[in-house]
Order: sequence, then structure tokens, then C-alpha cells
Amino acid sequence: MAHDPHYARKSIGDFAPKLAELTDEVLFADIWARTGLAPRERSIATLAALVALNRTEQLPFHVARARDNGLGETELVELITHLAFYAGWPCAFSAIGVLRKELAP
Repeated sequence: MAHDPHYARKSIGDFAPKLAELTDEVLFADIWARTGLAPRERSIATLAALVALNRTEQLPFHVARARDNGLGETELVELITHLAFYAGWPCAFSAIGVLRKELAP
């Protein structure tokens, strides 16, 4: 799944146009494109934050993006296992449930 540069506009633009614009044009077109971190590293950081904050609704999108950015199933499971010790078991178990669904054939 390659990143759609108009993802937010298509998904929420009719209801929250400014949030969609900021998401597409600032967050993804600027912040994610900066050269200080590789996309793979940005995916790891983003997934870590989402897991730690128990933001499971956002995980499917970012799991797919992490896969596009080179993270494999083993690395994703290992990341969440590692985060269990820092974010807590409930957050990790919730994230593993989402990951399992996202990686299912």
C-alpha cells in the first residue's frame, strides 16, 4: 500500500477540511519527508507512540505504512513485545490484536 498523498482529504476532508489539509500537506508531505530520519525510523517512532498511548484505532493505517517502509512481521511483533515493558501489557496486548488482524491473509 503506497501512501496516498490525499488520504486525509479523501477520508475526512468533507467533514474536517482543515485537519485533512494539515494532515496531507504538513504531517505527511513535510514532516514525514524530512531527511533527519528515514521513513522506516519514523514508522517505528510512530508505532511506539501509538502503542504506548493505546491509540489502536490509528494502528491499522500505520502498520500498513510501516510495512511499506520495510518493517516485516517479525520486527513489528518484536517492537510491540519490547514496548510491553515500557508501555504496559494492556497496551501491548491491544496492539498485538490489531497487528494480528492487519497481517492476516
